[in-house]
Amino acid sequence: MPQRTPLQRRMDALLETLEKEGGVVRGAKLRSLGHSERAIAAAVASDKAVRVRRRWVALPHADAALVAAARAGVVLTCSTHAKRLQLWDPGGDKAWHVAAPPHSGRVSVAKGTVVHRAKPLVARDPDALEDPIENVLVRVAECRPHEAALTIWESAFRKQLVERAAMAQLPLSSRARAVLDDAQVFSDSGLETIVIPRLKWMGVPIVPQAWVAGHRVDFLIGDRLVLQIDGGHHVGAQRDSDNRHDAALLLAGYRVVRVGYRQVVDDWPSVQHLIMVAIAQGLHLAA
Repeated sequence: MPQRTPLQRRMDALLETLEKEGGVVRGAKLRSLGHSERAIAAAVASDKAVRVRRRWVALPHADAALVAAARAGVVLTCSTHAKRLQLWDPGGDKAWHVAAPPHSGRVSVAKGTVVHRAKPLVARDPDALEDPIENVLVRVAECRPHEAALTIWESAFRKQLVERAAMAQLPLSSRARAVLDDAQVFSDSGLETIVIPRLKWMGVPIVPQAWVAGHRVDFLIGDRLVLQIDGGHHVGAQRDSDNRHDAALLLAGYRVVRVGYRQVVDDWPSVQHLIMVAIAQGLHLAA
């Protein structure tokens, strides 16, 4: 096997760094890590790397979103980066969201992209193509409806991507502060974020993840009304288990309203009507 030349070895080291750093790296950072311009040029000439404008270098298989951000001179933020972090989002926002420096010129991005130019609360690393989580949450609060922002914030708290107390120390806008004030650190899922505020006006106690008849239920409304929300996994053995628990709840004197996840997200008025009628009939009260 032919021995690799010093330049080939330097190119191999460069490609390893690119892979380790996420596939898209500023040329200045590569040079600060000891990689020469000659090694970068050799990797590009051999199609093992590509230049993204003049400032960035990427692997051919690098994340397309990061490459696009580097090409436009922006960072991914708001709902776009929240989705990449797998934060719970009730949907409704299909636009791409990026952030640009407040006083930058025209940004070349795809039609329909939302460009945020507000000064970030947390300084952006010039080597980063994704906004810090604190900036992401603030942009979400400013851009999305309160309920959607609340689900994203609580999801970030559940995933321990940021501490609620740390967010409270930032100079938040009034909209971001309102989201923080309503956010619960121990909310079990985004559905709790949606359901509890939507039913709060009825003045009936609602306990999420209550332990009833040997199992947890999604929501216990009042004394005896159980709201169960089925996701896509409620089939087969899970469905059999749910049916057995529904029977146990009935025998114990509880009433069950079981709806699907998509009903809650896409057809909330019908779900709310079911609960309103059940409460009007007194099904939430102990006998």
